Amino acid sequence: MATQPANVCKACDEALVIRVGDEEQGEEVTTVPDNVTLGCKCHYHWECLMEQASAMMASLKCPSCHTYLPDKPVLPSNSSPVPPPVLEASIYALYSNEGCHDENVDLLPSIKEEAYLQKNPEARPARALHVMCTEGDVQGMIEMLHDLDGQETDIGSILSYQDPLSNMKSGLHLALENGRQDVAWILLWMGSAADVNRFPVNVRQTAELMGLGRLDVHPRKDLRELKDGQGRLAQDVARQNPEVWTALLETGVLSL
Repeated sequence: MATQPANVCKACDEALVIRVGDEEQGEEVTTVPDNVTLGCKCHYHWECLMEQASAMMASLKCPSCHTYLPDKPVLPSNSSPVPPPVLEASIYALYSNEGCHDENVDLLPSIKEEAYLQKNPEARPARALHVMCTEGDVQGMIEMLHDLDGQETDIGSILSYQDPLSNMKSGLHLALENGRQDVAWILLWMGSAADVNRFPVNVRQTAELMGLGRLDVHPRKDLRELKDGQGRLAQDVARQNPEVWTALLETGVLSL
């Protein structure tokens, strides 16, 4: 049997590059590296490797040569995509792409995340929302919520989602931790049963201009009721950073 060249992906047999640029928009199309080199010396495109995430979390082995990959012995699990002992290990690889060349990266967090999403595809929009909450991307968040509403998605479940890969934090926990005031007000407006009079006039006006209505919130889905993995309510997180959140706390909007 012929040996596979080192400059092709083990999964798809294609060259370890990706095309960038939109020909239809008149842009020049070029190729850039996309090469993940595992410790066993097998090569993959990033996306091709991530497609194997569930199998890798179950075995912790290279999908091609089946070499054990973690830097220390751990106990894999077939019943869960996130076995607790794996959290203490790493899977290091060299990664070359447009922005970095032969950078030593730990693949395990990405593999763990993708394996979880493959098993729980309904969590993808919620985790995307969490990224926006962390970064303060209000515009992206509003556009996403409007799009999901048009698809008859349960917006309340998206807003109240708690991430098992991030210590059971909700989007509100993340917004408060990262000082994202506009995001926090929007989440509370839509995802809590707080009295409307506890919201400043400018928040109410902004919500109206953005077309954001208030949801009929079940007590167990009220964002103020959710506790993270440390047992913290949103109010507790805000109290840990009074320099940022004193004004919000004084409105009583986080009080139950």
